[in-house]
Amino acid sequence: MTPFTTILTHPGSAHKDELLACCVLLATNPVTIVRREPAEADLADTGTVVVDVGDSHDPALNNFDHHQLPDDAAPTCALSLVLQNLGLYEDAKMFCDWLEPAEWFDCRGANTTAKWLGVKRDIISQLNSPIDITLLRRFAMGTEHKAGEPVWEIMRMVGEDLLDYLRNLRSRLTFVGEHAEVWTLNELADADGNTPQILFMPRTDPLPEEPSSGLDRYVMENDLGEKMIAIIAPDRRGTGYGLSKHRDNPRLDFTRITDEADVHFAHLRGFVAKTSATEPKRLRELLKIAGG
Repeated sequence: MTPFTTILTHPGSAHKDELLACCVLLATNPVTIVRREPAEADLADTGTVVVDVGDSHDPALNNFDHHQLPDDAAPTCALSLVLQNLGLYEDAKMFCDWLEPAEWFDCRGANTTAKWLGVKRDIISQLNSPIDITLLRRFAMGTEHKAGEPVWEIMRMVGEDLLDYLRNLRSRLTFVGEHAEVWTLNELADADGNTPQILFMPRTDPLPEEPSSGLDRYVMENDLGEKMIAIIAPDRRGTGYGLSKHRDNPRLDFTRITDEADVHFAHLRGFVAKTSATEPKRLRELLKIAGG
């Protein structure tokens, strides 16, 4: 992206797409955000990133608006355009489940988005968070946001976390592919002979800060989800392992291993457990018990 000194977005009501676009931009360059209508000079000035306003998508000039796109264009928002320019859009579309619904909501509205998702319109409102509401409201209240102000600092943190996630997840998936093992559990084969699978991530040195990070994505990206019933990953709080049902698979219930001597936690809902066991043979035994 061409170096810039100011981020400019529209005044009035704030929406999630331009707020997140500004968050990402702040993470790349912590500058002041101005909320007003752009002048022609702003659109021609590469030092000013114009976001979600101005009727121009011209990355060479740092202009990222989508409102001029035709009605039949694929749902695209200001965040989409910024991520495309950073070369992160395809990974974001793959790894951020919330992105495509956000694009639809911004471009098509709540009713059409609900139909696209196959849910009732009321569901859209029921998913609103006070965090979203407050951030959007406080962002909309200001005409300028600078470093040191709470809203600006939170936005920068959101952008940093999102970029870190996107930039690191690909390497994390490669790491998982190099170390993880796919186990078959013949003891839990169903009447048709279908054998369930377990993804086992062994303890490595050094241990990642979040040992289970990327495991679910690895399963889905490698089309393992159909048979995968559980994931085993190092417990970052101990020397053993955490056992969890994959996508809440009904084949397992970890309350069945509550009384095992080497199990120190099993959630009452049966979807996760913690054990001090480290030997694969014992971990497989615990899964067999959890499978009934």
